[in-house]
Amino acid sequence: MTGFHEVRFPLDISIHGRGGPERLTDIVTTGAGREQRNARWALSRRRFDAGYGVKSLAALSVVVAFFEERRGRLYGFRWRDRADYKSCAPSQNPAPGDQLIGMGDGATASFRLAKTYGANFAPYRRDICKPVRESLRLGVDGVEKKAGTDFDLDDTTGLVTFRPGCVPSAGASVTAGFLFDVPVRFDTDYLEIDFAAFEAGEIPKIPLVEIRTL
Repeated sequence: MTGFHEVRFPLDISIHGRGGPERLTDIVTTGAGREQRNARWALSRRRFDAGYGVKSLAALSVVVAFFEERRGRLYGFRWRDRADYKSCAPSQNPAPGDQLIGMGDGATASFRLAKTYGANFAPYRRDICKPVRESLRLGVDGVEKKAGTDFDLDDTTGLVTFRPGCVPSAGASVTAGFLFDVPVRFDTDYLEIDFAAFEAGEIPKIPLVEIRTL
């Protein structure tokens, strides 16, 4: 993708950030008090604020340099959402069977990493396009496969491609476990720096918004 730098926002600052998923829903209330609801977005979008992590002049300097290199809103980058960056539960480590990403048909070689939220009513499948390469564990019908031998990963798109002779057979479940980042950009072209506490310095708000890279 043009306009994207494959670099992660500093983890020691993002760990103190705030944010989460956002959706857009239209709600019309009838005269009888009933509601009609319509989802404007098929996919959720995440917003974050990194300003809470800037508590020193050293951290401020790092953020300013990162902002300038991204040219403000011009270039996207990776962000670690500390509330949601694993294919598994937060207290666990990724395992090959965490997420179902597809079913084999004997011909399809490429599968996109994904994470599914919910199960019983309206599960939401989220494509994962910025996985952490070294974290990926892949399974086919419960048997773990080996990166570089059985398959290859494009960690800029989240696409897994099986090598010739290793394509999943018809009916075989393809599963994966992984860590991942969120593709974001700055949602401002201006950083307001507060030097009221000179020894510390802070940037009250550093808004970030998720972007689509596929």
